[in-house]
Amino acid sequence: MAANFKLKIMLYSTTATTFLFIFTSLIPSFQAHEVEGMFVFGSSLVDNGNNNYLRNSSARADYSPYGIDFPLGPSGRFSNGRNPIDVLGELLRLPSFIPPFSDPSTVGQRILHGVNYASGGSGILDHTGSITGKVTSMNQQIRNFEKVTLAEMQSHVDFKRKCDHLSKYLFIVGTGGNDYLLNYFTSNNRRTNILNFTHKLIATLSRQIRRLYDLGARKFVLFSIQAMGCIPAVRANLHVSNGSCVEAMNEAALLFNNRLKALVTKSPNSPMPHASMIYINSYKIIRDIIKDPISNGFKETSKACCDLPSNGILCRKGGKACKDRNSHVFFDGLHPTDAVNERIAHIAYASNLKSEAYPTNVKNLVQMYN
Repeated sequence: MAANFKLKIMLYSTTATTFLFIFTSLIPSFQAHEVEGMFVFGSSLVDNGNNNYLRNSSARADYSPYGIDFPLGPSGRFSNGRNPIDVLGELLRLPSFIPPFSDPSTVGQRILHGVNYASGGSGILDHTGSITGKVTSMNQQIRNFEKVTLAEMQSHVDFKRKCDHLSKYLFIVGTGGNDYLLNYFTSNNRRTNILNFTHKLIATLSRQIRRLYDLGARKFVLFSIQAMGCIPAVRANLHVSNGSCVEAMNEAALLFNNRLKALVTKSPNSPMPHASMIYINSYKIIRDIIKDPISNGFKETSKACCDLPSNGILCRKGGKACKDRNSHVFFDGLHPTDAVNERIAHIAYASNLKSEAYPTNVKNLVQMYN
């Protein structure tokens, strides 16, 4: 859609001459509230503090050194700073960070620009992540949106006045990695063919996305799972010390990602005819950094920035963090640093490469009519 133009004419008079200055300012259309907010579903890569409120959950990041570079300190984000959702919100010029669903104050006006339901350790399947204690599964996240948030929004005067449907909101989905890391590769599921397991994941996720569509969602952003074989926890657990990745696990990620990407291609008989979906290849974004760190502005690609317990994934409570955090790809044994999250979000927002954002980017998605 064409951008809106504002013409500002300013007259300045002097004793000799009147100068006419015509300033044309190009204002991107999304500033005119073409996107009201985001609803976020997924795992720790996009969780912004929901697990803080779960009893008996070991998948928490509400302690130092997490949040060392975040303005609110340790908030439950699994990073030294922002996650990709925070950066996307900035790029979309949303007025504040998206609040976590589990925070008791996430009510009233706070929900009008979106809510984050993501839960660290969770997955597509209900039982994924149980080894970490209490998590909120993808199905439960969707029920939280339907039964609580949506019900409240539909009765809110400001929501009715601004937009009578959800097409002005982005629905962000970032899940699937834990179904391999905390399920398939750590249980008897390995007796199941990985092709069949992946098919089960995609079929289940398809139904979950369809449920969101039936509830009114129209614009979806699907994030790929990352290069699991390159994360520090996997490398350490399998004693990979030469800087290489565990390609068997990366192949599983690619298998899932290829099937996930196929979901965004709309067929003539699609059960979601009014949906617009894009796929963000965060796997490629991170892998490109790992393959050529120096030219991408990074140095350390295989080690965590923070102190980890033996064979650990999360930072040691009260432990130290490296000084040059912007040069690290990973902050802990699994999660990227603020610098990487910023890269992912900027590429998701504006990249014109279909290998990174398919079939288009977030900036174009928010300008589409449904």
